[in-house]
Amino acid sequence: MTQGGSARRTVLGAAVLAAGGAAAALAAGAGPAAAAGSGRGGGSGGYRDLPVPTVIGHRGASGYRPEHTLGSYQLALDLGADVVEQDVVPTKDGHLVCRHENEIGGTTDVADHGAFAARKTTKTVDGVAVTGWFTEDFTLAELKTLRAKERIPAVRQRNTLYDGRWDVPTFEEVLRWADREGRRRGKRVWLHVETKHPSYFRSLGLGLEERLATLLRRYGRDGRGAPLFLQSFEPSSIQRLSRLVSAPRVVLLSAANTRPWDFELAKDPRTVADLVKPEGLKWIAGFAQGIGPTMDLILPRDAAGRLGAPTPLVGDAHAKGLILHPYTARNENSFLPAEYRRGTDPAAYGDAFGAFKTYFEQGIDGIFTDQADTGLLAAEAFRPGRGVNP
Repeated sequence: MTQGGSARRTVLGAAVLAAGGAAAALAAGAGPAAAAGSGRGGGSGGYRDLPVPTVIGHRGASGYRPEHTLGSYQLALDLGADVVEQDVVPTKDGHLVCRHENEIGGTTDVADHGAFAARKTTKTVDGVAVTGWFTEDFTLAELKTLRAKERIPAVRQRNTLYDGRWDVPTFEEVLRWADREGRRRGKRVWLHVETKHPSYFRSLGLGLEERLATLLRRYGRDGRGAPLFLQSFEPSSIQRLSRLVSAPRVVLLSAANTRPWDFELAKDPRTVADLVKPEGLKWIAGFAQGIGPTMDLILPRDAAGRLGAPTPLVGDAHAKGLILHPYTARNENSFLPAEYRRGTDPAAYGDAFGAFKTYFEQGIDGIFTDQADTGLLAAEAFRPGRGVNP
């Protein structure tokens, strides 16, 4: 299935070259001193000045490139994403790197490296047994010998073309990249940074929050008006960050019947269903500026995968002064609500614009998406002065 005509191919081709240039510039090095110059893109507006609905490049442009690579981040920015997301996990020697999970068997070529075969193991992460290779068992130098690859090749076979093209970036490399891009574009590059499994890593002596705060201070992204969101599925991680930096913060919320892992550890009986009630939202508003709920908390799906009636979450959150950045919108049939799927091929694109329209009609403030260009085109109709398409 084609993903667009000649215009799309031109844009994507240019983005590949730009991403390659970004990687080369990183190799040359651009330290904090350079980043602290006139550049951070100019302007000092806070998150309330972002376009609404805000389009967030989920793990970069993961619909087109292997996720959490400089190529994926660069393409998301080139396609126009308002914000680009990173997830951070630590290495054995305490560096923060960008991976969706600390298990890297599915997103790197580590299995092809015989020298690391003995490091394959099974660990319990947030109560779940996981087998593979883990970032906390590798030094940064060892991780840098690996290459990134597509996580879901059965759905995104075209992305496998870029397997091996990029390595695993450190978060500091991403901060340098964002500063350079900000200077080049004349505007700040916004990031959306998630602490992954923070209680688990703290138990290993690899606390994420302090390491993250140190880097944010070094690169001038620690203030209230910083072009960056901090996010976590563990509210205690956001509370800890609120004491370290002033950058805007978002509590991520999974399925209604689940409990955040830090709640499990603390024997806190509240579930996500409790947190999305007005009292729970009031509690979150005491240390965060927003929530990042799964879209199912706003538009539940029935047993057939079709969208049901909206919940009151958007209005209730806004009443507490919280913004909403739900996740995740994707173009492929396998991820879309049943009424927006087209044909039977799970990897084929469905009616993504129809789904986006329904999502935006709920009044959300932004959305995570794997295809920022689709999200932006859909968002245009809902941005001030544009009006809504009939």
